[in-house]
Amino acid sequence: MQTHLIEFREEGLYCPQADIYIDPWKPVPKAIVTHAHSDHARWGMQYYLSHPLSEQVLRYRLGQDIHLETLPYHKKLTIHGVSISLHPAGHIPGSSQVCLSYGGERWVVSGDYKLEDDHLSTAFEPVPCHVFITESTFGMPVYRWKDQHSVFEEINAWWQQNQQMGKTSILSAYSLGKAQRIIQHVDPSIGPIYLHGAVANVSEALRQNGLPLFQASKLPSKIDKTEIVKSLIIAPPSALNSPWIQKLRPYSTGIASGWMAIRGTKRRKSADRGFVLSDHADWEGLNQAVEATGAQKIYVTHGYTASFSRWLREKGLEAQEVDTLYEGELAEISESAPDN
Repeated sequence: MQTHLIEFREEGLYCPQADIYIDPWKPVPKAIVTHAHSDHARWGMQYYLSHPLSEQVLRYRLGQDIHLETLPYHKKLTIHGVSISLHPAGHIPGSSQVCLSYGGERWVVSGDYKLEDDHLSTAFEPVPCHVFITESTFGMPVYRWKDQHSVFEEINAWWQQNQQMGKTSILSAYSLGKAQRIIQHVDPSIGPIYLHGAVANVSEALRQNGLPLFQASKLPSKIDKTEIVKSLIIAPPSALNSPWIQKLRPYSTGIASGWMAIRGTKRRKSADRGFVLSDHADWEGLNQAVEATGAQKIYVTHGYTASFSRWLREKGLEAQEVDTLYEGELAEISESAPDN
């Protein structure tokens, strides 16, 4: 499939005029990376361009010696006449939309995004454009989020209830973005907050980039049972099914994910509680974002692509679904947890 500014190739989204890819899933010479989640930031590129807040996490995950340059939000870079700029996506710290302008046309690649300001990531900014390439992870009307304050009140209440029952609270969350959002917003007066090693390492990388984070501690190897039972432990999803968790008995497990909006998902994941907390836009957020761009042509990538593109066509927009290898919030379910 060929377009003016972007071609959808087997390697990923490609701008031929600038000779650069956006979030490619195969090794290419030059790549713009919207954010550091593993389905968007992959190993093997000869050159990476990303936002400064993504730098240390990218080096931690892909190697310290990668050839990486950074570009602050709104600053323009010109390559072969194509003006390139990054704009806040609100997904996680450092997440960016990529704006390409050339020959009187402006295209925006959303990457992953959410509209609710989490007061940790730079808040989403709509970018007017002619063509918008959008995710649709939760592109169905059933996905409508509560405000995050209400969700964190639920998490705090669950934590306090577990304390009263003599159980350690273990909350599963993706180690980049979701985990730090929880660290910043739960009530630390309830008890100590500890981090699984994978979460602690990513949090430290973000601190190295200058992100101010509440100082939660890595879970110690020697556990004081009287202390741990009062605590909230934040761990990646795979840790819930690993031998690591057994040393924390008795415990109660929770999952923070947009997928918890669907009845039965919590039970399928074998957790005691599910909290509907996503770093992706819900149904209303997706529609608001598309409308705010003013774009008349929309390409819909990962998620509920068929239903969301059909809905946009019914609203009079030219919308088309595109096959990609991005996983959206599914990526957090399979996140590995090598550190403990």
